[in-house]
Amino acid sequence: MTMTSTASVTSSRGWNIAIWVGQIALAGLYLMGAWFHFLSPEEAAKMGAVWMSEVPIALPRFIGVMEVLGVLGLILPAATRIMPHLTVWAAAGLLGIQALAIPFHAIRGEFEPLPFNLVYVALAVFVLWGRARKAPIAPRA
Repeated sequence: MTMTSTASVTSSRGWNIAIWVGQIALAGLYLMGAWFHFLSPEEAAKMGAVWMSEVPIALPRFIGVMEVLGVLGLILPAATRIMPHLTVWAAAGLLGIQALAIPFHAIRGEFEPLPFNLVYVALAVFVLWGRARKAPIAPRA
């Protein structure tokens, strides 16, 4: 009987660690993306993001702000255990960004970023599922 409870605790701890790694990786990727969205359109175009020079500057800035807010929601509620369910909502919001970014780039014929977008999707789905079902974080008592 103790083996089952020990295995369960070890498994749960392992999942918790894996999901934290996913959260941190996703946060890092989105912070890099946010930094990119705050570049000048000319700098971004030199790095291959021509679309930023073809849309109003408010669009990439808005995307960058939403990415930063998503990162904060991904980490802070879980780390502080204050309303940790918001981590699930943040992962869903970041998934929503990709649900818009993938067709945007595909319609423009920009297929180079799509593999990266799929990594963002996979990590966001993993965190969303993990924090909602597999290893949710309990709020402070």
